[in-house]
Amino acid sequence: MRCQDGVAKRQRGAALLLVLWIIALASLLLGNLAVSVQLQQRQAAWQHRHTQASLAAEAGVNLAVASLWRDDGQAWRADGAIHRARVADSELRIRIRSERGKLDLNAADEADLRALLQACGGPADRAASALLARRDGLPLRMLDEVRALPGISEARYRCLLPDITVWSGYSRPDPAFASPRLARVLRLPRSDAALRDPGQIVSVSVEATLSDGFHDRLDVTLVTQAGGAGQKPFRVLRWQQ
Repeated sequence: MRCQDGVAKRQRGAALLLVLWIIALASLLLGNLAVSVQLQQRQAAWQHRHTQASLAAEAGVNLAVASLWRDDGQAWRADGAIHRARVADSELRIRIRSERGKLDLNAADEADLRALLQACGGPADRAASALLARRDGLPLRMLDEVRALPGISEARYRCLLPDITVWSGYSRPDPAFASPRLARVLRLPRSDAALRDPGQIVSVSVEATLSDGFHDRLDVTLVTQAGGAGQKPFRVLRWQQ
């Protein structure tokens, strides 16, 4: 009898231990499930805010193009000045730059290329030589092609990016639309943007900030064009978000 009691006690102990293990495993699984649900909720909330900010930034691009060609004396200048606007619950900071105010990598002379390269850090000889050789063989068609050239680090490319173009065709930037840094580096004369034609190709930068602080940025280079029925008023050359 005692032997049977001992066996029964061991069985009950084993059963209790198994139950405890099952409870512990279930708790672990439930905990992981709760964490997964919270993560999915956060990702969904982030995606929702990102979509809101992205759409607001795109609306800013359309607003910039419309404001650039207003004929009521209130047209925005393509000189890099900040313009503020609101779309739904998003605050927009919009800049418009004429590509004529940038250094065209396919048309600029060697001295200007070297000056800007040097202003972005490090010796300019290797990068300038590579760029001149590259454009003599085949003109650059996109700004990203500069990254592959010898002597162009990611940091240098980021420094160059605001002031370079491959679309203006100008041998020197138009001083009326050049950034203060570019005007200083190249020693450009002063000029009034109000008296100059910005041309059809412009870059638009939009920073959209939601009421909760979430923000997104959109940089677009586009060709403005007369839009007929059902046609867009611009054509995109470069889109970076």
